[in-house]
Order: sequence, then structure tokens, then C-alpha cells
Amino acid sequence: MTVKQLSMPELVDACLELGVPGVGLWRDPVRTYGLAETAKLVREAGLAVTTLCRGGFFTAIDPAERAKALDDNRLAIDEAATLGTDTLVLVSGGLPAGSKDLHGARERIADALADLGPYAEERGVRLAIEPLHPMYAADRCVVSTLTQALDLAERFPAHQVGVTVDTYHIWWDDQAPAQIARAGAQSRIHTFQLADWTTPLPEGVLNGRGQLGDGSVDLREWKAYVEAAGYTGPVEVELFNDVLWARDGREVLAETAARFVTHAL
Repeated sequence: MTVKQLSMPELVDACLELGVPGVGLWRDPVRTYGLAETAKLVREAGLAVTTLCRGGFFTAIDPAERAKALDDNRLAIDEAATLGTDTLVLVSGGLPAGSKDLHGARERIADALADLGPYAEERGVRLAIEPLHPMYAADRCVVSTLTQALDLAERFPAHQVGVTVDTYHIWWDDQAPAQIARAGAQSRIHTFQLADWTTPLPEGVLNGRGQLGDGSVDLREWKAYVEAAGYTGPVEVELFNDVLWARDGREVLAETAARFVTHAL
């Protein structure tokens, strides 16, 4: 999504040119190019698929809506397996229309995980709960902290359910470093993502993720936290940013790789 303006072949070529060894894919671009075609493309290029995003949206109350969400998540798990990644990132869902019951919404997430965890395990896929910044709690994700994400994940085996650590969403939380250590001790850090925090946020706030080094987050510090917790997996950079999307994608990818070296290594 950092360079969503690139087609799938362009993305793969740019990664190979820059020496980027892996890519986290999103379901919509994969479907646009074709699931089987994408799997073949990345496999033949020797490019690892680090994660697939996204599953989730488990908080509906209506039984038909819940069944539809579970079916879609099973499909997402199948897609992840086809692409060769072992991690499906979950955005858990916001409050249903008219509801103010955060606790009930989180319990419905747990119910969904109980259903999907064994299905994912059978296909070699782990579910990674991503806590989102509290500004998204109402409409996108009622899981706002790593503490909340781990409280959910710990109900299930670590090889089924873990967490996503994303600097954009947790950098403000002084409890997050201890929760990273907690997650690491249980082998529940399933992926680690970097983005910076810049203000003012754009209208709608979704596409406000800052390029590495442009904002308030000490990216190297957060990388040190996950490494101290035992994480040795890929580091993804995930930027939703209209200004970056309006630029040449290869240029943005090269800039992002250079910023990673400067601000995170």
C-alpha cells in the first residue's frame, strides 16, 4: 500500500531492483492482478510475501453479517496460504451502528478468533491482531492498545493468534514497550510495521501516515524494543499517504528504503 500506484509487476520489479527482499500484500491489489497470477509472480521473482492484509471486521451483531465476515476471513486465510505467507493481519472492526458497547464488540472478536484460529492453523497461517490508534475505535477497530490485543490473543495458542506491532498506532502508549516484551515472551509478535506520525492529520485521518523520519516517532527505539523481545522477522513499512501516492511509485519506494536505513537501522 505504500506504493499502491504501482501495478503488481511494477512493484515486484522495483523491489528486485532495490534489493527489497519481501513485500506485505493487500487483498484488493492481489485480486485485481489475480491470486494465482500474483502467487506465481512473486514466487518466480524469489520475493517473500511477508503478510497479507487484511482480515477482520468481526464486530457485527447481525448473525447474517457475522457469518459473511467469517466466510470472508476464511477466504483471506486461503489467499494467504496460496501466496505463501504465514501471517494474516486483522483489523478487528469498529462499533456497529447505534452501539456503544466496546466490551461486547471485543467479545465478538474473541468468538470469531475461536472459529478461525483452527482453520488458519490447518493452512499454516497465523492471525495477527493489529491494535489501531484510538481515533479509529468507533468506526474501524475497537482494539486500540497492545494490552487489549494481547488480552484477546492469549485466549488462543500463539501459533494461531498473535499481534501486529505498528509504530503509527502505538507510539503514544507508554505501556507499549512492556507489552512488546510480553508479546515476545510468548512468541506472539507476528509482524512489525513502521510508519511515522505527522500532523496536521488529513480529513478523514486514514491517509495520514508519515514517511519515515518526517514525524514524531523514534523508529529506531521501537525497532530495538521488538528486537529485545526476540523478534527476528521482517520489518514492513506501511504508509497510507495521498501525497506519496501522487508521486512516482519507484521514486517513493527508493526513498522509503533509504529512509529505513537512515532512521531505523
